[in-house]
Amino acid sequence: MEQTFIMLKPSTVARAMIGKAINRIETKGLKIVAMKMARVTPEKAARLYDVHKRKPFYEDLVKFITSGPVVAIVIEGDEAVKVTRKLIGSTNAKDAEPGTMRGDFALSNQKNAVHASDSAENAKAEMSIFFSKEEIQSYKRSDEDWIY
Repeated sequence: MEQTFIMLKPSTVARAMIGKAINRIETKGLKIVAMKMARVTPEKAARLYDVHKRKPFYEDLVKFITSGPVVAIVIEGDEAVKVTRKLIGSTNAKDAEPGTMRGDFALSNQKNAVHASDSAENAKAEMSIFFSKEEIQSYKRSDEDWIY
């Protein structure tokens, strides 16, 4: 099973949509193996968004992600990265299909409801920003035999 990282952004938390987001993850058959509410510090934001450091929107991105609490989640499943990226939808929320998290929860490119890792390698790096290895749990969902 593959693990990936997803983060519910401050706008999703502030709009009381945490439960809806978690429900979509679990309904899809993905397993939550770690989850916490936290504040993203400027240092963590710099690590998370390192690839965007030289882009013109970087400062606004950091300002937004540090503006309120987020919910950091590690999920597990078969091809978890690919499935999660499809579940959240296009980066630009205006282009995201209805039925995706961004398509249903967001209207802008920056405040697009969720962040999700785009590769297994990036997932490991992003998980390590928010979670220690001891915080990631291993267990079997009661419906795993039906899902897989």
